[in-house]
Amino acid sequence: MKILVPIKRVIDHTVKVRVNSDNNAIETDNVKMTINPFDAHALEEAVHLKEIGKASEIITVTIGTEKAQEQLRTALAMGADRAILVKSNLPIDIGGVQSLDVAKTFYRIAHSEKPDLILMGKQSIDSDAGQTPQMLAALLGWPQSTYTSSLTILEEGDEQLEVAREVDGGVETLRLKTPAVISADLRLNKPRYVKLPDIMKAKKKPLEVIDLQQTTANIKLLKITEPPARAPGIKVPDVDTLIDKLKNEAKAI
Repeated sequence: MKILVPIKRVIDHTVKVRVNSDNNAIETDNVKMTINPFDAHALEEAVHLKEIGKASEIITVTIGTEKAQEQLRTALAMGADRAILVKSNLPIDIGGVQSLDVAKTFYRIAHSEKPDLILMGKQSIDSDAGQTPQMLAALLGWPQSTYTSSLTILEEGDEQLEVAREVDGGVETLRLKTPAVISADLRLNKPRYVKLPDIMKAKKKPLEVIDLQQTTANIKLLKITEPPARAPGIKVPDVDTLIDKLKNEAKAI
């Protein structure tokens, strides 16, 4: 089984996000960047499938600048066999390369690589759109499972995959035929820590760089502003004063 794992370069989740001085983008200069956490779970699942003999090759792909090679090398260190960088200087977000453009790009990669399975994060932690996996599955005409919390490769029958996915009412279990698109939830697994020997080995693994085909932005980003600072709380001397303020000032009761 050949697995394609799209990933995205995002600001590390532990970093406090700041708007730049022009109020038109998030500040990324000298900011710690990482693989999108949901994508890391997808990659970990692909590596696990290879370790148990269910997968033969893992290809990871991302769209971004030359700096995104850092995240691809991390993915190679985690266990991917080779990587593809679709080079673009546009932001991968509103006002740049948007979800449909990303899905179309991965669609072309899928047609070229012909994977049996596409494993990707359910959403990115910067835009939180959660659209690309569904769009990609629709473009390919493949079955899909979103918000996947477990994945099993079946040995017999027409359906090759059994998945559990998070739904409003609990957990839904599905069986899918391959090729398929699976989007990972955080409950799927726990990504491994990358060890120094694996980082050194990753430097020798192939990383292909191709140019992004022309895209059209249907949404224009006008301005980004930080949310207003929360007003400080106050102390009241007794319950009667609290009720009075809730009723007459806050209009809460």
